[in-house]
Amino acid sequence: MKKEIESRIDVQLLVHSFYDRIRKDAILGPIFNEIISDWETHLELLTDFWETQLFLKRKYLGNPVTAHQEVDDRTNGTITTEHFGMWLNHWFATIDELFDGEVAWIAKNRAQKMSTMLFMQMYQHRNRA
Repeated sequence: MKKEIESRIDVQLLVHSFYDRIRKDAILGPIFNEIISDWETHLELLTDFWETQLFLKRKYLGNPVTAHQEVDDRTNGTITTEHFGMWLNHWFATIDELFDGEVAWIAKNRAQKMSTMLFMQMYQHRNRA
């Protein structure tokens, strides 16, 4: 039976399960695996990020816009809306596999809005570079 996302342990399970999928994806995997050299640190950072997003605990202190602009620079501006769509599909599938309830819905909603905003910020950054 699926449960509600209630704690950091749940967020950690979500993040780790999700990135297990991403790393194996034929299209997304090579991008992520090329850029991320320290997966443990990255997963901890993303757990902080999603814990901040879902429970409004101020754990994440980074800048996701800058981070994604740097990734786009490193991939020579080849990240597309299709990549973000694949990312979202994996995010939704992972949530649906593991969790149910209001916080799961919030996680999907925030990811969807964030993906649009992040892609737009990356695209605008390309035109300034």
